[in-house]
Amino acid sequence: MYKRIFVPIDGSYPSDLALREAIALAKDQNATIGIFHVIDLTATYSSVNSPHIVERQNALQAEGQKVVAAGSEVVRAMGVQCDSKCISTFSKDICDLIENEANHWSADVIVIGTHGRRGIRRMFLGSVAEGLARISNKPLLLIRPRDSG
Repeated sequence: MYKRIFVPIDGSYPSDLALREAIALAKDQNATIGIFHVIDLTATYSSVNSPHIVERQNALQAEGQKVVAAGSEVVRAMGVQCDSKCISTFSKDICDLIENEANHWSADVIVIGTHGRRGIRRMFLGSVAEGLARISNKPLLLIRPRDSG
């Protein structure tokens, strides 16, 4: 049923759980996993007078590549075929980028971790997973840690 499983990752605990769930699903379905990471450069440019913009951007990109490499290594170690991609953005909605890339990659399903925030924390922090649920034309599997609340 699912031959192409798309997994946006960010290195967080919920993201790691989503990747593990995607691996289990991929093994069951004999599927390929597509790992995707977005480097949000918006904060880098929030201080116009910052003399270290390029260094900060390079550090964020290096960290993003580490996240993708680590995720890919876990997937391949479990014997699952894997594609990966890491992109940088400035002032773009991460949900839209994930949706566009999932469509471009021809994903059958998106598996994404969520912190499961509620109440005032959700209102102020928002959620990429929630935003994706509102716009995606793909089936979504939302993975939340058991102790979220």
